[in-house]
Amino acid sequence: MRTRVPALSERPGSIGFVSRLNGKKNTGVTHMNRTELVAALADRASVSRKDADAVLAAFAETVGEVVAKGDEKVTIPGFLTFERTHRAARTARNPQTGDPIEIPAGYSVKVSAGSKLKEAAKGQ
Repeated sequence: MRTRVPALSERPGSIGFVSRLNGKKNTGVTHMNRTELVAALADRASVSRKDADAVLAAFAETVGEVVAKGDEKVTIPGFLTFERTHRAARTARNPQTGDPIEIPAGYSVKVSAGSKLKEAAKGQ
């Protein structure tokens, strides 16, 4: 069986090459995982990675508890705001059969970027 050799424009590093991840174009954006975030926090704050990880875990747990209650929101001025929102019940369609499906009311989380984070995203 003979395999197809990609044309020059389809090879990595060539101008016409588009790599795909999960069916989406690779925009060259890399992702920071938790370990990398903890390492960056530890370096910036001059603390151990264990301490930085504990602070990050406590932050996530605290935000989760406040959002779960739903009666208040967490705001870090200029950076992020976390709040619980209510989603009304709605009717959707099963994509395979086209039959209507009732989706019950529920809750979701809204995360809003603050002004300093928006400016950072613009590169300012």
